[in-house]
Order: sequence, then structure tokens, then C-alpha cells
Amino acid sequence: LIFTKNLTITRPFNGLNQLPDAVLDRFCLEILPKIHHKIEWLDVESSSIERILLLTNYSNLNGLRLYDLTSERARDLFT
Repeated sequence: LIFTKNLTITRPFNGLNQLPDAVLDRFCLEILPKIHHKIEWLDVESSSIERILLLTNYSNLNGLRLYDLTSERARDLFT
């Protein structure tokens, strides 16, 4: 069993602009479907937010923190 209340999905500190697609693909297809209902807090980069939020319903989600969010990106996401 995987117990996850707080989940952070951000790029590594190695200068890459975002998570590699292969890593994000595996996470979205294999891991999130198994733990989505347990997540209470989610920290996500703006480049991955749509993919992660549209994947499933996070029924216990109480908080969301977005990283690397420009005003232009916020406008695109929320309007």
C-alpha cells in the first residue's frame, strides 16, 4: 500500500526546464491512478498542472501549490 498525503511533482535541481516526459508519463499512467484518492496536498509545476489535474479526481485534495507560474500562464489556466 502507498500512503501519500502530500505530493510534490517538480523538476529536479539540475537545470532542466521540466520533468522528462518519460518520468511524467509513467507517474501519470502507473502511480497517480493508484494514489489519487489519498492526496490531500499537491505541489506541481505549472508546465505539468493541466496533465496532472485532468488525469483524475482528487477527492481529498485540500491544497494546491503551483510553481513556476507566470502571470500569462495563470491567465491561460484560470480564464
